[in-house]
Parts: sequence; structure tokens; C-alpha cells
Amino acid sequence: MSAQRVVERLLASLGVIFGAVTLVFLVLNWLPGDPAELVAGQEANAETIERVRQQLGSDRPLLQQYLHYLGGLARGDLGTSYVSREPVAKRLAEQFPSTALLTLSACALAIVAGVTLGVVSARRAGSWVDQSIQTAALWLHSMPGFWLGVLLMLLFSVALGWLPVIGNSPLAMVLPVTALGLVVSVPIMRMVRGGMLDGLHEPFVTTLRAKGLGEARIFYVHVLRNALIPTVTLLGVVLGELLSGAVVIETLFARQGLGRITVEAITQKDIPVVQGAILVASLSFVVINLLVDLSYTWIDPRVRS
Repeated sequence: MSAQRVVERLLASLGVIFGAVTLVFLVLNWLPGDPAELVAGQEANAETIERVRQQLGSDRPLLQQYLHYLGGLARGDLGTSYVSREPVAKRLAEQFPSTALLTLSACALAIVAGVTLGVVSARRAGSWVDQSIQTAALWLHSMPGFWLGVLLMLLFSVALGWLPVIGNSPLAMVLPVTALGLVVSVPIMRMVRGGMLDGLHEPFVTTLRAKGLGEARIFYVHVLRNALIPTVTLLGVVLGELLSGAVVIETLFARQGLGRITVEAITQKDIPVVQGAILVASLSFVVINLLVDLSYTWIDPRVRS
């Protein structure tokens, strides 16, 4: 890929981040309610509330608040929490590793399950195995992640007592990772299955058969490798879904992380924390998609410019 193309995509990514920051700032500041009243407390008088409003800067015009916020971002300052009075950057740095571990673990599960089931389904296309996998995939894809999490808790924790619901042990990670990863494994499975079935009709397969290669080697090596190339483009979408799904899963399983503190901050109208959390999520999503985009051009030379 040319340097000009890389620069263009970097600029496009920065534009997406800037748009997300602007949109979140406007939406949160247009919501009803006054953060100064929350910070001052229910028993505060009007004078105290006005003084807090001046300290927070919410008494200034919206444009001035926005420019001040952008200036803080340029310096790496995400603001201070209205509730805990801690720097937002510090709170996010403490919670991000937990969300990253959950998301990456769920992504690994989604890739393994999606590729495995896609290969099995393509290999046994039209059989009862293929139909069973397709039915289960449809069932999973139509089910919200939080509902799958509830079912897993009722079965493996309440009924069988095999796995804990709350805690920091590796066993406590099993249920949230499974609830988050299984749902997003369905698009990967469908992409792999469709790519392998289409690949069986490509000219290179006829050439490999003419050279005397066995069907198993053709299917599991050459056709599978060819089918995995377009699947790489799904990773950005999958990780985006996992980041958004982590908000619900962390709340459901009472796990620490960006998702849980975002929900709490929305409830408390802690605008700096909400803005910071969404900024981190947006930045992560854009960086991941950019890396996937760049790696795809390296994996498949046909798309290089």
C-alpha cells in the first residue's frame, strides 16, 4: 500500500474520532438535568449550585465549553469526574484492562468457534450436521447477548453450580466470555462456510485436482486459506460488536470495566466520564479497523494499490 493511501486512511480515522467526540459532547449536553445540582447535593441552595456551575464551567456558552473540551483533549486531559472528583483518564486507565481482557478473550472464542463450525458446516453441506449448525446459528444470532448470559447463569451457575457468576478468578470469566463470544461467532461461521463452498468452484481447485492433490488437503489447506482472507475484514466489525456488548455483559455479571462505569456515569449524569469512556471505545474501534484494513492489503496482494 502506498504512503499516500495510508495517510488518507489515517486522516479518515481521525475524522471519525472527531465526529464521535463532537456528537457525544452535543448529545450529553442537551440531555435534561443540571450536573451542578448533582455535584452540589440535594440540600444545596441556589447560590451553592451557581457556584458549582461556575466551577464546572457549565454556565458558559456551549461553543466555549466545546472548545475548552477539545483543548483539554489535545493536552491529554479528559476532565474530572463530577461524582468522584478523580481524573477521568485515571479511572479509565484502571478499568480498561478488564474490558480489554474480556473483549479479546471473547474475540478468540468467536474466531475459534466460528471458523471450526464454518469448516464443519461446509464439509458436511446439506447434511443434518450442516442443518443443525445453521439452526443453532440462527437461534444464537437472533438472541440478545444479555439473554444468553442469563440462560448461561441459570444453567451453569444456579442449576448445576459448576461456574461462579461473580469474581476475578479464571472460572468467573467463562460465562461472560461465552455469552459475549458465541453471539458474534455466527457471522464468522457464515463467512467461512460461504467462502469455502464458493472456493470449491474456483479454477484453482480444478488445477489442484489435476495435479493429484487429495480432496482433504485441497479442502482444509487451500480452500480454507482462501476463505479466511475475506474473513479478516470481519474482525473489525466483530471487535466493535464486542466492545458495545461488553457494556451489557459487564453490568449483567457485575464485572469491573469501561462498560459498567459508563452505565453508572450515565445514571449519575457524570458527563466527563461518559465522554471519556465513549472516546476510548471510539478510538479503540477506529484503530482496530485501521489495523485490519492495513493488514488485509498485506494478506491479499490483489487489493494493493
